Amino acid sequence: MSTRSPGRRPPQWLRLLFETTTAGPPVDVALLAVRIALAWIFIYYGAAKLFGAFPGAGPHGIDQTALYMSQTAHLRPGEFFALLAGLIEFGGGIAMALGFCTRLAGLALFGDMVMATITVTWATGISSTSTPPGYQLNLALAALALTATLIGAGRCSVDAFIARALGQGRRVDPLKGDLAHPRSASTTPA
Repeated sequence: MSTRSPGRRPPQWLRLLFETTTAGPPVDVALLAVRIALAWIFIYYGAAKLFGAFPGAGPHGIDQTALYMSQTAHLRPGEFFALLAGLIEFGGGIAMALGFCTRLAGLALFGDMVMATITVTWATGISSTSTPPGYQLNLALAALALTATLIGAGRCSVDAFIARALGQGRRVDPLKGDLAHPRSASTTPA
């Protein structure tokens, strides 16, 4: 049973967190592709940092990641930043996969990639054959995360389900920064 009165709208911050901007099925498919790519990559790297999962280059497990953070990235205390990066990447990847709190997760992942670029890969240039590699991957992931932050998850997401459950009858116009395009009562999903 809902305690919200029928004429009362959810708070602005709640609408901005879960709403999604869409221009139809092509945009929804593109947003789904962005979310899948981000989820795949960040769950992989986050799980490697936190749990030592997935073989390959780079630090594995929280102890190796903490050492890497303090010695290579010069972020101290290394344990704190290893845990923070691992949680942002693993948790943000799961959030992207589900399309849950996509704007918040995208913002966190964007910040994670900016920090990785500044502290580790910037000095080697955009395309480096040395170790650490260049910042081209960080740049691409940051751009995708920013896209998810600005546009939202699309209709195929938990965010869209929550927005519908909140009785969202309008959506945000990102160019104007305000609510626009009210839907008629007959087209609002039940």
